[in-house]
Amino acid sequence: MASVLRVQDPKVFGRVAVLMGGRSAEREISLKSGRAVHAALLQRGVDAHAVDVGEDVWQQLGQGFDRVFIILHGRGGEDGVIQGALETLGLPYTGSGVLGSALGMDKLRSKWLWQALGLAVPEFLVIDAESRPDELIARLGLPLMIKPSREGSSLGVSKVTDATQLPAALAAARELDDCVIAERFIQGGEYTCAVLGNEA
Repeated sequence: MASVLRVQDPKVFGRVAVLMGGRSAEREISLKSGRAVHAALLQRGVDAHAVDVGEDVWQQLGQGFDRVFIILHGRGGEDGVIQGALETLGLPYTGSGVLGSALGMDKLRSKWLWQALGLAVPEFLVIDAESRPDELIARLGLPLMIKPSREGSSLGVSKVTDATQLPAALAAARELDDCVIAERFIQGGEYTCAVLGNEA
């Protein structure tokens, strides 16, 4: 395991852009998180600057920043888009790289990858114009989960316990993404674990 470098002098970080807001459905929570991160960095003596990400973000980032703290949520922030742009600009940033971010934000492609590696995933179907509700239920059973493939924070996710709930669940998911999946419901706990380097 690599040793952890402890920075004693916050000046070594240079000018840090704290990217927040954006245009995703998770804008408001990103702004709230971003303000907290910005305040914490300032309290630690880091030369941090809050940047509400809009169409002019490239001009803002061209104002002499040395690195970026990404606190964007959802599409455009967690899906590899901003990561790719920062790679192009040569600006170091927090979090996963382009590929990890893109795969992590796309439930369907994550499932395909896990299946290819032989990992067990709940049975699922991609819902398209040809999908019939009775066939979905016959194949996956009830209850089932309806999810937009490329959203976070459980946005657009519905648990369907009765066939009559399916049209509304599909409509809610399709409002956020044109790629929607139906997944067999799995009963149990939900766990989240942050990993930094090799340390959970």
